[in-house]
Amino acid sequence: MYRYPLAVASGLALWLAFPSHDLWLMAPVGVAVLALATQGAPAWQGALLGLISGLACFLPLLSWSGVYVGALPWIALAVLESLYLALLGLVCALLQSRPWQARIGSVARIRPLVVALAWVAQETLRGNTPFGGFPWGRLAFSQADSPLAALASLGGAPAVTFAVALAGGLLAAGVARLIRAGRSLDLGSRERRLGVVPVLGVCCLVSAAVVILAPALVPRPAAGPTGRFIAVQGNVPRPGLDFNAERRAVLDNHARATQQVAVSVRAGAQPRPDLVVWPENASDIDPTRNPDAANVIEGAMEAINAPLVLGAVLREPSPRESNASLLYLPGRGLTWRYVKQHPVPFAEYIPYRSFFRNFSDKADLAGDFVAGKGAGVLRVPSRGGDTIAAGTVICFEVAIDTLVRDTVDHGANVLLVQTNNATFGFTDESVQQLAISRIRAVEHGRSIVHVSTVGVSAMITPDGTAHQRSALFTSDVLAADLPLRTDRTVADRVGPWPEIVAGGALVASLALLALSRLSRRR
Repeated sequence: MYRYPLAVASGLALWLAFPSHDLWLMAPVGVAVLALATQGAPAWQGALLGLISGLACFLPLLSWSGVYVGALPWIALAVLESLYLALLGLVCALLQSRPWQARIGSVARIRPLVVALAWVAQETLRGNTPFGGFPWGRLAFSQADSPLAALASLGGAPAVTFAVALAGGLLAAGVARLIRAGRSLDLGSRERRLGVVPVLGVCCLVSAAVVILAPALVPRPAAGPTGRFIAVQGNVPRPGLDFNAERRAVLDNHARATQQVAVSVRAGAQPRPDLVVWPENASDIDPTRNPDAANVIEGAMEAINAPLVLGAVLREPSPRESNASLLYLPGRGLTWRYVKQHPVPFAEYIPYRSFFRNFSDKADLAGDFVAGKGAGVLRVPSRGGDTIAAGTVICFEVAIDTLVRDTVDHGANVLLVQTNNATFGFTDESVQQLAISRIRAVEHGRSIVHVSTVGVSAMITPDGTAHQRSALFTSDVLAADLPLRTDRTVADRVGPWPEIVAGGALVASLALLALSRLSRRR
């Protein structure tokens, strides 16, 4: 019966690793506790233990998803995500079963690798299925303040997850060995004399510490030319699903804040920016169809005399909508647009809407947004003579590896994350998303302008440090000179291969297990 309390403890430890708790060391602890819980368990029980751990983690972690739409969507999402941990628990139970151990040797040598591979494969599957996946809550995204974050530059978020899980597996192996040493009466006299079990246990614990601390030695990105950026957090009249009921007020908030900083720029109190960034949903009035909205935007841009990129909802293709990022240039007006490639299912659109309407009347509150095509990289000149190539991702797209990587592959030397957190109130969603942007900064060696309608916004340097963090539901303006880097990290070069290799290795292990069992039966 000890397994089930361990599963609950595992999930709670994982939850505490994420913002706003920020106890990043609890991530390998949570992995270790689940590994101990599933060791030697039958496959069905491993799956149940994984499900329990997942619920203990995802129910509190994703509680922001039910703030304004009720408990049903929140619980449904948490259960769906937990099913992937159930699959993880099943795999760990299978590959740590006693017949498997007998074939391949000591469990203390095999568990860490099994656990690490299983976690990476689980996150890959969860981040791509169903409806394009929901990669929120990956182990890597809990490590923005950890030494392990540096590994993102070598193998992306999968490498960070692998290291967290490997450290957790080593921790579990060490604890298992030390417990076994405490019960040494069942060991042979020679083993007791040599103290093999406790020595191996201590070695596993030391190895876990090395895995966690060694990435601090990874070199930080070198400095380079800079660009001047201003991020405008205009705020909304009120939080909630009806944040845009006063759409003109939201637009006016951002225009007013921009005009105020323009006064400071004209007075010489601060340099003229190379690019001004407004967040997602800064204009839910389509400026391509509403001249009044376009005049407000262009008036703010002309006041500060700098290129302006903003998030807007476009009423196209009719009768549907597009979540877009638009670039306005002084004297030229609208010159560029990017349409969000991954609208969020059950938020920006509802798959099988008529079916889900039977379960919740909130189904019709979701939009009907179309998906865009192609990476969004805008180019404007900087004061220093360099070109700013800003890769744009909108809101949840920052959690999707391929979409962020595509912008760098298309030449982005800085990243813009435009988001709107008004629909999640005073919850941890905004700081969880900021942590993802910080990992992306390290992964791609790029500065990031992370700007929200309501916060938390920040200027992020390529080492993952968040500067000038704003508060929730306030109006704020952030200004900074950020490095423009063109060097590609190792993670950019290897692309999706860490996930492919991890998945292939896990499948090979399962195939070897199946062959082993078939051989025994024969």
